[in-house]
Formats: sequence, C-alpha cells, structure tokens
Amino acid sequence: MSSTGASRAVLLTGANGGIGHATARALADEGFQVLAGVRSSVGRLSEIPGVRVLPLDVTDPESVEEAVRQVRAIAGDGLYAVVNNAGIIVQGPFELVPADELRRQFEVNVFGPAAVTRAFLPMLRSGKGRVVNLTAATARVAGPFFGPVSASKAALASMSDALRLELAHWGIRVVVVEPGLTDTAIFAKAAAATEATAAELPPERVAMYRGQLDAVSASMSAAKAAPPSIVAAAVVRALTAGRPRPRYTVGPDTRLLGLLARLPLRTRDRLLSRAIGLHKVSPARG
Repeated sequence: MSSTGASRAVLLTGANGGIGHATARALADEGFQVLAGVRSSVGRLSEIPGVRVLPLDVTDPESVEEAVRQVRAIAGDGLYAVVNNAGIIVQGPFELVPADELRRQFEVNVFGPAAVTRAFLPMLRSGKGRVVNLTAATARVAGPFFGPVSASKAALASMSDALRLELAHWGIRVVVVEPGLTDTAIFAKAAAATEATAAELPPERVAMYRGQLDAVSASMSAAKAAPPSIVAAAVVRALTAGRPRPRYTVGPDTRLLGLLARLPLRTRDRLLSRAIGLHKVSPARG
C-alpha cells in the first residue's frame, strides 16, 4: 500500500464500466478510499476492499447533490480528488444520429463532468485536491462516424485546459487522461445502439452509408485495443505524482494519432481514409 494514497478519499464516476472498475481497484490497491459512483448496476465493485459504492447519475442534479451530502458525511472536507470517468459513445453517420442522442452525448460526457466538478469544488479547494478528466485520443483526431463522441471529448479537454489555469490559484491540479482504443464493452454497446437506430430508419437512407460503416467496423475489429488496467495506472500516476503532467496519453494507438494530429488536414484525411479503407468504397446515391 502506498503512503501517498493512504486515507485519501477519491470520488470516481462511472465506476461500474471497464475502465471504471479497473480504476477503482487500482486506486484501492494504492491505499485510496474510493467512493465509487454508479448510475445503476454495482457489479463486483462492492467486493473490492477500500471501495464504497454510491448511487450517482452525473446528468441528474438531485443525484449529484445527494452524492455531495454522502461524500461529505464519509470524508468530511477531506476529498482529495474527483475522477470524471463516466461517459458514453454515440456513433453513426451524422445525418442519421437523432438529435436527442447527440444531446445525450454532451449531457453525459461534458455537462455531467462539469456539474460534478462544480459541486465538489468547495471540498477540493479546502484540501488542494485534484480533478482528473478522462477524454479520448479521438478528441484530437476525429474519425468518421465518431463525430459525436469526439466532439464531446474535445469539449471536455478544452474545459480541462481552462480549469487547470483557473483552479491553480487554490493549488488544485487538473489533469487529462487521454485513452486510445480500450478493450471494454462500451464500443459494442454503442454499435448495438447504432444498429437499433438504423433499424427504425428507411432502409434506403441506411444503405447510403453501409459500405463506409462496414469499412469502419472492419478497421475497428482489426485494431489493437489496450487493457483498461493501463488507463487505470495512468489515473493512479495523475493522483500520486508530486507534479502530475497536464495530460497523460495512454494506449498503443495514441502515438500514431498524435502524429496525425500534427499533419496538414488534407494529408491527415487522405491517410485516415486509406487506413480505414474508405477509398475503396464506391459512393452511394442519395
């Protein structure tokens, strides 16, 4: 057990997902008192020593307020960190993504972390705590059909950059952890939701994008995904380092995405199109 994390309380949102569960375990192993926020299913979180499960829906103001009361009752004013991990993926052709799904993407991935951070700032300020926001490598290089999630994660990253400057006055450090493709169930859930949406649309509209969707799906299946444990390890570093980096990029694909982000946009688009296989897809008539 690390003395760095001993007796320090950390609120972790989205704790019942793949990255969330791995992070809860890693923080507990490091000696932190983990207050694991979950919207619904607890799963096996309650079996991890040092983890206490709290109901928390980051999109519900009343749920956030209740979480503040519970955390204060447990940790007093000694909250060390908030780790904003809760997130969803909305994917699909921009033309076909329902407006309410696009709003939900931002409600969970942007407005949720904003609400949670704002609510817990008084507790963080008193202890010169830390805020860790999980974004995504696709925030810097957006691929086709991942526009909603890429845009939401880019917004969260920009908000984090601003907060890092605003909160430094009180000794609060704001850190971004930027995972690449990670081996969790979230992508499968997003794909299933996309297919369910497509099933409710006129077949001819879906058929317009079918070749491109198949190319992207094949590219994702062939990509090497990182285990959630390496993302959890980055969160631990962000909370235990004396001077944490403003941003931790995690995963085998993040270096390539970082290089792509520096290229001229036309060159990047051409390389991405070839890497995914879009250049082989014949245009469909609308």
